[in-house]
Amino acid sequence: MIAQLDKKYIRLRPSKAISRLVCYGLFEGRPLTTRGRWINPFVFAHFAVEKRIPALRKVDRPIYILGTGRSGTTVLGMVLSMHRECAFLNEPKALWHMIHPAEDLIGSYSLTDASYRLGTADVDQERRQTAHRLYGACLSATFSRRIVDKYPELIFRVPFVMGLFDDAQFVFLIRNGWDTCSSIEKWSERLGQNVSGDTHDWWGINRRKWKLLVDQIVPEHADLAPYLEEIKEFTSHIDMAAVEWIVTMREGIALKERYPDRVHVVRFEEMSRDPDRILRNLEEELGLAHDPVFESYGASTLHPVVPAKPEALHCVIAAPFMDMMRKLGYA
Repeated sequence: MIAQLDKKYIRLRPSKAISRLVCYGLFEGRPLTTRGRWINPFVFAHFAVEKRIPALRKVDRPIYILGTGRSGTTVLGMVLSMHRECAFLNEPKALWHMIHPAEDLIGSYSLTDASYRLGTADVDQERRQTAHRLYGACLSATFSRRIVDKYPELIFRVPFVMGLFDDAQFVFLIRNGWDTCSSIEKWSERLGQNVSGDTHDWWGINRRKWKLLVDQIVPEHADLAPYLEEIKEFTSHIDMAAVEWIVTMREGIALKERYPDRVHVVRFEEMSRDPDRILRNLEEELGLAHDPVFESYGASTLHPVVPAKPEALHCVIAAPFMDMMRKLGYA
């Protein structure tokens, strides 16, 4: 259904369904590979108005869901959206493009140069003010206290986000690499398309995101950089996804070490197997009030999934992939 809603969600807490529709229609925009992109001019016109008026509500401790896409970030976001304090933005790339035009990795709104990493040097008063005003408008429109923003690639932009919001909190979601890579491959098979000769899939328009990842992130890794030219030529979605998973997991581990009180680690498998415990812990860590409806929805929504089977990986990434699997405790 629209905005990731289902009948159970609507029945359990109808007001949250309205909140979710407001976020979906007014603040997220429609990125590449999705329908309804006709709405984007109206979304940006709305943003242009909001950024020129005073913040409608103070932004308090926004929550960011980070990790590799297809690792359960959306389902965690939808579960958190049921919490009475939260408004959930599901990859609001239009909003982030309004804050910083060089953030568009897949080419939804711009094909100009983009930066995988953004840091404190990219923060200025205007961008900080825009971010607070857009989030404040979302909180006001949904009668919420906290923003939950799921945008996995922000894991490479945490210093930038912290420069915008001094009290930001981050949830780093970990999932078995085989499951994540298999899900990415299936996503591109299901939703990838050819549009006027251009390929639109997980990797953006004509592999824009992949090229940016390889050019800007892979060279930072000593065990991958020597094979840069070979990695650039990857065509298998599994191999490409494995590279994204490796560098993202390493980034998340480094962030947890650097900001232990700001980064909260959640394992997808544990969350699916024991949602009651994990969600109660997450409430406490994020400073959210106890909400039995939220916990009940999470318990009825989250459940273990059948693990994907291992596949053969390109020889230059097989060892780094398995090393990360072992480091994260996966057999």
